[in-house]
Amino acid sequence: MFDVIVSGAGPTGLMLAAELRLHGVHVLVIDRDPEPTKVVKAMGMHARTVEILDQRGIADRFLEAGTQHPTNGFFAGIYTDTPIDLDTSFPFVLGLQQPITDRLLAEHAVELGVEIRRATELVGLSQDEHAVTVDLADGTALRARYLVGCDGGRSTVRKSLGIGFPGEPSRIETLLGEVELTTPREEVIAAVMELHKTHRRFGAVPLGGNRYRVGAPAAGLSDDPRVPPTMDELSRQVRAIAGTDFGMHSPHWLSRFGDATRLADHYRRGRVFLAGDAAHIHPPVGGQGLNLGVQDAFNLGWKLAAAVAGWAPADLLDTYEAERRPWAEDVLNNTRAQTELSLPDPGPQSIRRLLTELMDFPEVKRYLTEKVIAISTRYDFGPGPASLGRRQRDIPLKNGRLYDLMHEGRGLLLDQTGTLSLTGWTDRVDHIIDVSEDLDTPALLLRPDGHIAWLGSTQPALSAALLRWFGSPTT
Repeated sequence: MFDVIVSGAGPTGLMLAAELRLHGVHVLVIDRDPEPTKVVKAMGMHARTVEILDQRGIADRFLEAGTQHPTNGFFAGIYTDTPIDLDTSFPFVLGLQQPITDRLLAEHAVELGVEIRRATELVGLSQDEHAVTVDLADGTALRARYLVGCDGGRSTVRKSLGIGFPGEPSRIETLLGEVELTTPREEVIAAVMELHKTHRRFGAVPLGGNRYRVGAPAAGLSDDPRVPPTMDELSRQVRAIAGTDFGMHSPHWLSRFGDATRLADHYRRGRVFLAGDAAHIHPPVGGQGLNLGVQDAFNLGWKLAAAVAGWAPADLLDTYEAERRPWAEDVLNNTRAQTELSLPDPGPQSIRRLLTELMDFPEVKRYLTEKVIAISTRYDFGPGPASLGRRQRDIPLKNGRLYDLMHEGRGLLLDQTGTLSLTGWTDRVDHIIDVSEDLDTPALLLRPDGHIAWLGSTQPALSAALLRWFGSPTT
């Protein structure tokens, strides 16, 4: 029997499996597809996701494979100057095609000892008080203490649990394809920049050589969005906007997506959890989908590992939904707003013009940017300082830097006083006595996901926070 089975080998499932395996959890990832997808569903990562990778010591792999882009234009495509002094060491968007992201995350997971089984489809499940039984399409079954559905917007896990997925169906549909264009690159870019002023759902992103990721509004809603468009359909829609298809030929893949927006009623039922698109879907504006799922995994991984290890506080697993679902609601809200601002109707365009004016104010620009790139993430940990519950950015220390101390996925007490004690919790939390000019509190307790669990100077308050997040002390 496995400790945890993860259904879905996309970015969310792979990140979750790696986090679990980091703590010695016996984890299996299953995926119905025989091979990783070649479809470029996502084009990059935002700052918080790169921070997460840095906390685990693997950010350099992704930075080397990607391209750094300024953060301007990532709220509804409103182009303004890049906000200054963003509270992160990664004040950029990392351009990286999802198949590369998937490969790098899979390599990281396998290095840690994760087993990935492809062509293995979950078709049903049942659970009792001890474990979950996973029924497979080949008629066999697997058992695990926990199951996590990272199996996409049409999640079989979510449907098997009977968890509601309310929201709005698609009103508009966009065609997408990786194709080759014969028109010279500079002409394509010039045409796209001009057309994008009035057709905000049209674009052609260079991928190298003559290859482009081309998107255009569909003529209407398809009967089945899972059926990809034809090359002629994409070419026809591009010509309708641009007057030319730029010599489009040789499609590598074709796809379509809508603007459906839905949020699962619950993220947990018994021993089964949902993460990523299985828990929430939304329009891709702002490029937040992949990032939201990876951040789900980062929140859930250490908590599920604690439950497997037996030291998790009684309500620790419940905090996953309590913390991540409100943040998903916020993402759904801002993607709805951004989608409205992309519509050509006079009303949305008048609001867009007004918002464009407001974004000249540095505070507005920074607020909206930090919302999209998720560095403003703060969980509700109850009464306390404003920074309680916020994610902690990387900071320099006298003897190194903070994120270099978090590669093992343990809790961390950064103690500038040298007077505090972790007696009883040293098997779960590292005690670092060091100082930083960027830290304005005597001491800081971080959860394994980098969120501030406590800050102060007194041992009783620290012990209460340790008990809250890291369970009872050992004797």
